[in-house]
Amino acid sequence: MSNVTPFLKWPGGKRWLTSYIEELIDKQSINRYFEPFLGGGAVFFSINPQESYLSDTNEQLIITYKAVQNNHEELIRHLKEIPTDKATYYKVRNGKPTSEIDIAVRFLYLNRLAFGGMYRVNKEGNFNVPYGGSGRSTNVLWKNQLIENASKKLKNVKLSCQDFSETFSIAEKGDLIYCDPPYTVAHNLNGFQRYNENIFTWKDQKRLKELCTEAADRGVCIILSNAAHLCIKELYYPKEPKVIKRYSGLSTVPSKRKVVEEYLLAFNL
Repeated sequence: MSNVTPFLKWPGGKRWLTSYIEELIDKQSINRYFEPFLGGGAVFFSINPQESYLSDTNEQLIITYKAVQNNHEELIRHLKEIPTDKATYYKVRNGKPTSEIDIAVRFLYLNRLAFGGMYRVNKEGNFNVPYGGSGRSTNVLWKNQLIENASKKLKNVKLSCQDFSETFSIAEKGDLIYCDPPYTVAHNLNGFQRYNENIFTWKDQKRLKELCTEAADRGVCIILSNAAHLCIKELYYPKEPKVIKRYSGLSTVPSKRKVVEEYLLAFNL
C-alpha cells in the first residue's frame, strides 16, 4: 500500500524525516521492517515493507494500534458519539476504561483534543495534558479516512508492547530497524522522555547504542534518529552522524519557533 498519513498527532514525530529515510533505503533490499519506538509511526506509514514488526513500551498506544488494525469501524462509531467540548474532554481524561476498544477510543479522543496532541503522563501513570482549546475535533479521523487507511496499511503487521531490546534480539541480516528513541542526553532529562511511567534514561541510550553495534555487526540495517548533542556524537564515535535541520513549530508563540537540528545515523546502508 502506498504512503499513508499517520492517524495520530505526535510531537517529535518523524513525518518531516521520511524523505531522507526513503532515499536511504531506496535501492536496499529489505527482508523485514522493525520499529521499536513506534509513536505516531510516520516512517512505517511512508514506506512499503513486505513484513513489519511494530512495538513500543506504551501499552495503551499498542492497544490503540491493534484496535485500528482490527476494529476501525467500531472505533469510528464510538468516537462520533462523544462531544468535543472542554467539559467532556476532562471527563474523558479522568476516565479509566478497562476494555481495549474503550481504551483505544479514549486514546484517540485525547490525542485529537489535547494541547499539541501531546502524550504525557505523571509518575502515577495518569494522562495530564490540558485541553487544547476550541475548534479541535475527532472528525478528521473519518472524514479524511485516516483510521480506515491506517487499518489497511496495518493489515498483517505484528504489533507488540515490549522493550526495544526484544526487537533487536530477533532482527537478522537483511532486516531493517528504524529507531526514534526519546531524546534523553547525558547531562539532564530533556525532550519528551516522559512518554510513559518509565523515563528513558541515559543508561537506556547507552544500551541502545550497544544493541545497534551488535546488530550491525551481524548484518542488520539500522537507521537511528537522535538528539543533535555532543554526548550522542561521542557515544556513537567513530560513526559520524548526519545533521538534519527541521523547523520546530511546537510552541504556541511564533517567535519561539525555530530551526532545530537532529542526528541521523545509518548502519549497513
